[in-house]
Amino acid sequence: MTDWLLSHTADGRALRIRAGRVVEHANGLSPGDAAVLDCHGGSVEPGRVNAHTHLYSGLAPLGMPAPRLAPENFVQILERIWWRLDRALDAQSLRAAARLYIANALLAGTTTLVDHHESPHFVAGSLDVLADACAELGCRALLTFGATERNGGQAEGQAGLAECRRFIEHNTRTELRGLIGLHASFTVSDATITTAARLCQELSAPMHVHVAEDLADVDDARRRGYRDPLDRLLRLSALPPGSIVAHGVHLDEAAVRRCADEGLWLVQNPRSNHGNRVGYPRSLRYSSRVALGTDGYPAVMSDEEAALTLYAREAGDDASCAAERPNAGWSLLRQHFALPFAPLEVGSAADLVVRDGQGAVRHVFVAGRLVVRDGALAGADLLAIRREAEAEAQRLWQLMATIDP
Repeated sequence: MTDWLLSHTADGRALRIRAGRVVEHANGLSPGDAAVLDCHGGSVEPGRVNAHTHLYSGLAPLGMPAPRLAPENFVQILERIWWRLDRALDAQSLRAAARLYIANALLAGTTTLVDHHESPHFVAGSLDVLADACAELGCRALLTFGATERNGGQAEGQAGLAECRRFIEHNTRTELRGLIGLHASFTVSDATITTAARLCQELSAPMHVHVAEDLADVDDARRRGYRDPLDRLLRLSALPPGSIVAHGVHLDEAAVRRCADEGLWLVQNPRSNHGNRVGYPRSLRYSSRVALGTDGYPAVMSDEEAALTLYAREAGDDASCAAERPNAGWSLLRQHFALPFAPLEVGSAADLVVRDGQGAVRHVFVAGRLVVRDGALAGADLLAIRREAEAEAQRLWQLMATIDP
């Protein structure tokens, strides 16, 4: 791995990167054997974290057709759009979607993606496709397959969990980690949740799951005799400390405080929640362990923060929460990778973004690897990635047209 010296930064100090870490940050550093990157007065900051997303949706901006019948509620949005998309995915379309999404994330200064994947007709090996795309382009990631029973019952759920196990046991890439995944409480049985809980314990791996994104999830849990979906997952021992609870829109104050007490990470997804009309999660104010995700929207975290500021004000919430979410994302990474990510200091992971005087992304490092240089991908051809994505998108839309909701 190349050693780097970042010179002429905005604060006047040079920064040395070695073996994936920041090892010096001071005035008057000599290059030695390091490659020198002139920052031309640019500011250096930690890379951003997208704490909940869906790489498989990366082709959606390329003309995904509208459903034949307009959805009238959140479950219908899933059934008529996203569950049709995930059933149409294969290795080729997933690869194209992931590469395009990751490329655009890195160019926007987002260096870590916490992905929650689903492709019911391409389960075994699907996480390898995502991992290969991350490794090729240089993105740090937490990956999981969201086990569900919505298409094939318990056998389908077990297959998803088997993919989580396979990936965790065979992954050797230090910038990637595997988690156990469930889609959501309302699409799995107690038996599948219990199996997932055993895997969490056996593999020392936390869970990543959608919780209370919509009232449908809450209503389902109550019909089963639980207070809410969080209560169900906790009572079945499926949320060990460090687990990631996506959305939490309809968790009340007591549930959010319980998340904090259990050492869980909540992830707010403002643009998605607004677009799906599921509500604004005011109760998230009762935990400091709330990171920010895009839920498949482009991984431009400044756009997500701006949306959070707007929607928080509209909901009468404290808009300052938008400034707090990035810190939680870095803390989440510290727990999962056992590395400090922010603030920028000696010993922290060299996941760094250099911005010019206008705030535009100029250079990006992930684990000390230069992945964006002068605003362009350092190790891949963005035009070729886009061409592949456009071709695969057209094929994917044709396959989606054959799938009924």
